[in-house]
Formats: sequence, structure tokens, C-alpha cells
Amino acid sequence: MKLSEVKSALQNIETIRFKLPNGELVPNHFHVTEIGKITKHFIDCGGTERTENVINFQLWTANDYDHRLHPEKLLQVIALSEKFLNIEDSEIEVEYQGETIGKYNLEFNGKNFLLTNKQTDCLAKNQCVVPTEKPKVKRSNLNQENACTPGGNCC
Repeated sequence: MKLSEVKSALQNIETIRFKLPNGELVPNHFHVTEIGKITKHFIDCGGTERTENVINFQLWTANDYDHRLHPEKLLQVIALSEKFLNIEDSEIEVEYQGETIGKYNLEFNGKNFLLTNKQTDCLAKNQCVVPTEKPKVKRSNLNQENACTPGGNCC
């Protein structure tokens, strides 16, 4: 989800809710403690130099049950971050504290913002020759001479 989509969604809702991948809602008293621009400059396993840019929202919950983040306030913070950080219309990544800091993609279902699981991937599959699925081997085709047998002391 891009920043422009988040801003559009915020203009059409009264309450901000974030839903975790397991279906639980982030507690209502969360805060967006940071909005940042993150640039990742790296070399993939095939030797290609790459750059990724994302906008990071950091969600935090504390014992402050009396304050709620309203859509108009988050829009103000986004406007400040666009002004001071020169944020462009990039993809959003959300950090949220579970057992460790989790990083999530963001979607919107018309009511809730959905934190969706991120996945790692090989970016140089054509150079690494990563098989798309595990090869299937018939047991009948295995070399039985080198096979372990009960009492054979090979295991």
C-alpha cells in the first residue's frame, strides 16, 4: 500500500484500526511513534546493486489508555513527514512490537488497516538456479546397495 492510499483511506474513516495477520486488533490506544523514510542499499546474491525505498510507520502501545490517534492527527503527522523528510509516494512498511519487532506490509479492507506478513526472496533466481519446487524421487529408484539396513551400523 502506498502513502497516497493511506491518506485517502484516512479521509474516509472515523477510527484507525490495525489488524495483525493472526486476526487480532492492535490495541486501540496505540501510537504511531515514528514515520520515516528508509533507504536500503544492498547487493543481492547475484552481485546486482539494488536500492529500495519504503516509508516506515512504527506502531507502539503503552499504558496510556486515555488517548487515541484519530485520522486527522495521523494525516497531520504524515504531512509533516512529507515536508521535512521529502517523502515520496512509496510503499508503507509497518513495525510493531510482538515478541520482537515485526515488519509488515500494509493493506486496507475498507474498515481496518491490515498488517500482512512480509516474505524474504532471492532476487537473483536466474543466476542462482533456485529450483521452483523440491524434486520428487521414487524410493524404488534409490540405490539400494548404499541403503541403511537394520543392524547395519550406518546410522
